[in-house]
Amino acid sequence: QVQLVESGGGLVQAGGSLRLSCVVIGRTFSIYPMAWFRQAPGKEREFVARMYGRPWTTTRTYYADSAKGRFTISRDDTKNTMYLQMNSLKPEDTAVYYCAASSQSTATLSDDEYQYWGQGTQITVSS
Repeated sequence: QVQLVESGGGLVQAGGSLRLSCVVIGRTFSIYPMAWFRQAPGKEREFVARMYGRPWTTTRTYYADSAKGRFTISRDDTKNTMYLQMNSLKPEDTAVYYCAASSQSTATLSDDEYQYWGQGTQITVSS
């Protein structure tokens, strides 16, 4: 079984930065794609960023248009941890952010392709 534990949320002013962490506990080497999603109040959960590549190998990344140039997804295999560095934050980035992992190598942008989810962490960006 795989567990994802998130941390790093909070309140930040527009233009500020935050880094989210997602610790992976369990059979990490069975995981293929990992991703970040977010859900704003009254909206559906949406894709933010994805990385693909087994631990200790080169990874490939992909971002939603809203995240390109501002957010960076990465991981530290020595710590079994994935990160989302968020810069130049905007009020419209306010949401609950979730990390997700899939055992399917074909998982891409849809949340129903991911079997494992973190508990979610709130990001609030004030104007």
